Amino acid sequence: MKMKKVLKNVSFAILLLKMCIIFGQETSIQKRIVIDVGHGGKDSGAIGINGTKEKDVVQSITNEILKMNDELENPLDIYLTRYSDTLISLSDRSKLAKSLDADLFISLHCNHSDNPNAIGIEVYIAKAISQYSKEAPWMAFKLQEAFNKDLGFESRGVKFGNFQMLREMGSYCPSVLLELGFLSSCDESHYYGRSFGVRAVALVLMENLKNYEGVRD
Repeated sequence: MKMKKVLKNVSFAILLLKMCIIFGQETSIQKRIVIDVGHGGKDSGAIGINGTKEKDVVQSITNEILKMNDELENPLDIYLTRYSDTLISLSDRSKLAKSLDADLFISLHCNHSDNPNAIGIEVYIAKAISQYSKEAPWMAFKLQEAFNKDLGFESRGVKFGNFQMLREMGSYCPSVLLELGFLSSCDESHYYGRSFGVRAVALVLMENLKNYEGVRD
């Protein structure tokens, strides 16, 4: 167990070092976007219909985002908190985002409920008041609207959440946590079981990221 913990910490340290080196070499004035890929490793997150795992769904979505970004003539400045099925602590994720000097932080998750009829998208922002208390809700409402209008997901509202990632990042840059549907719902779980569904969600996210023009002092 000790050896596994050491290896995990070494892996994170290497990732952090690589990101810092890349950051030091860049001259781009693009807004830096950090996407937090929820859960990972032994933490599967929610497990839904047919064994669908939250960690796999959000990983698939971010993989598509990276592919789409590579196809752009002027790619966005996007980084992930994990690029593979690895468990990284929440505090290490926020440390990574801050070390990258993130201009926008988006954490991706999927929902679960004992009620199989529960469906839709929930978007969370930090409770605490900060200089980003206007910009974060603006981004949250834009995302919620896009998922509803473009993909037909039911909107469950923009809400205040006391999630650790929002507590640690909410005062640093505009930060949003997305619950991208319920894996306990037959329809939404099956939606993510198709490559079309994963790509559609990634496309909506990409379109909103491309249009992001927020400025952090």
